[in-house]
Amino acid sequence: MTDKSMKRMAILLLLVAAMPLALAQGDFDWARFSGSTVTVLMPEHPVLDGIDTVLEQFEQDTGITVNIESMAENLYFDRMELALRAEQGVADVYFLPMDSTAFTQWSAGLIKPLTPYLEDPSMTAADYDFADFPAGFLMATQYPPSAADKEDFGIPASFEAYTLFYNKDIIDQYLGGEVPDTMDGLIAAAKSISEQSGGTVAGAVMRGIRSHTIMDTVTGMVFNAFGADPVELPYNVWFDGDWANPRLTDERVATGLSHYAGMMSAGPANIQALDWPDASLLFSQGLAGFFIDASLFGPGFEDESASVVAGRVGYRVIPPVSEGGASLTGHWMWGYGIPANSQNPEAAWYFIQYISNKDNAAQIGAFHGGATRLSTWDEEAYTSSLNAEYVATVQEAMQSSRTTVVFREGWSEYALAIVDAIQGMFAGDSPEAAAASAQEQVLKLVGESQ
Repeated sequence: MTDKSMKRMAILLLLVAAMPLALAQGDFDWARFSGSTVTVLMPEHPVLDGIDTVLEQFEQDTGITVNIESMAENLYFDRMELALRAEQGVADVYFLPMDSTAFTQWSAGLIKPLTPYLEDPSMTAADYDFADFPAGFLMATQYPPSAADKEDFGIPASFEAYTLFYNKDIIDQYLGGEVPDTMDGLIAAAKSISEQSGGTVAGAVMRGIRSHTIMDTVTGMVFNAFGADPVELPYNVWFDGDWANPRLTDERVATGLSHYAGMMSAGPANIQALDWPDASLLFSQGLAGFFIDASLFGPGFEDESASVVAGRVGYRVIPPVSEGGASLTGHWMWGYGIPANSQNPEAAWYFIQYISNKDNAAQIGAFHGGATRLSTWDEEAYTSSLNAEYVATVQEAMQSSRTTVVFREGWSEYALAIVDAIQGMFAGDSPEAAAASAQEQVLKLVGESQ
């Protein structure tokens, strides 16, 4: 061995000797990044309320300081995009919309892959149990979408499945306590409530606004009409295996869109101005009989300090198309991601895995009711904090729930064309005519993008 080789060997041995014993052995060490600071970008959300309850313990266990920057959700999306595109990273963790937003960010190289951390035993605790997250949830941020060796770019934080809420007092008063067991029956019953009450009570409230942001709820209702036939990513239910083959004119798709329009037709006069904050508020004020939307609203409806219907809300899966048929739905998720420009990505991963491990997922989940680990729904500490009927309904919805995500840049334009079909049906167009118009518009958008 030459003198130079001996010197290099000596330096290597000194470096190994200087490493903490746990790391030299490849073991996980929560204190590995002690002294680091991570900045977390979040919208105001019940998940953040839950994180606040475990934050002090995380800092004690890891020695990592956490700075949380939170803001109203309507401000968050612009702030998130600015942070991800900053020349120098200003956030280490961010609340990741696990939909076409995340796909667009991945396409632009703005998200850091998490798979290398998950596969490294020195970076991920042995008891993290990544397999406890349903595979259907993880699909939303696994890229490239069509590759066999996809990588994970997000950890699910909270999910919403699209379910039916109903006001038991109103249903008792106007429907003899009976909730219809088909979608057509539900629409007829909702219209009946509006007529019987003379408009003082809305038979239903929905997100009626003309916006691409209602598409996840819409997709959940279309899944219900589409049936159990498989849908493929990146196209989801809206294209038949190729971007050149939109299927808005598929009878099942058109039926699902007409169901959404039908529920809108039982709504208040200003239904087309209602987004989710308005619709959920009307329901919580006891002014509507039915509401189909995100399951995550459930815990808020049971909050006696903010809801007059607390204790009088009923929960069901979306009624099937035909009596005795299967109820199907979709889900949308928030997740945790690491910006590609993060200054402290390793410490950021420690933060993410800590707040999403089995124990903390249950504790944080009690604040939002949309826990994303399968095991959490068997934890009494989690389920005991929620309405039992709500828990049973969400568990049932999870069995058939599919992701509503579409992996296509510029998806919001396509989504708006689909929303316009609903608006057309609401205005009186036949489902066939409205669907054909949307099909033509989507084909035009596909052609312009090529």
